[in-house]
Amino acid sequence: MLNSIHHAAIICSDYQQAKHFYVSILGLEVIAENYRSERDSYKLDLKLPDGSQLELFTFNNSPQRPSYPEALGLRHLAFSVESVEKTRNYLVSNGVDVEPIRVDEYTNKKFTFFSDPDGLPLELYEEI
Repeated sequence: MLNSIHHAAIICSDYQQAKHFYVSILGLEVIAENYRSERDSYKLDLKLPDGSQLELFTFNNSPQRPSYPEALGLRHLAFSVESVEKTRNYLVSNGVDVEPIRVDEYTNKKFTFFSDPDGLPLELYEEI
């Protein structure tokens, strides 16, 4: 039935700031960028190297996330990386606040968390 996750959608408060973060810092490829005048809203389609996608949206007056990170719904978005240390160091050198690296007690793989410009919890998870 289900084959994979095609995309995840994120609502951001500042389109230019989010676009810079996801494209220039995280390195996602722009597939399409559209301004929807009837909604006064942007939609930015981004692609990761494995073909999965993120959609960035802006909407006027979107409510804040009620709690961090334990709100109902999506808890966090995890990205697989070859090296958590290298990716963490890169993010820190670009001004991103990243938590210390931890080890998953069940898989013994390294992981850490950071946030996007709107505070959405993001995870780096080592694939090796």
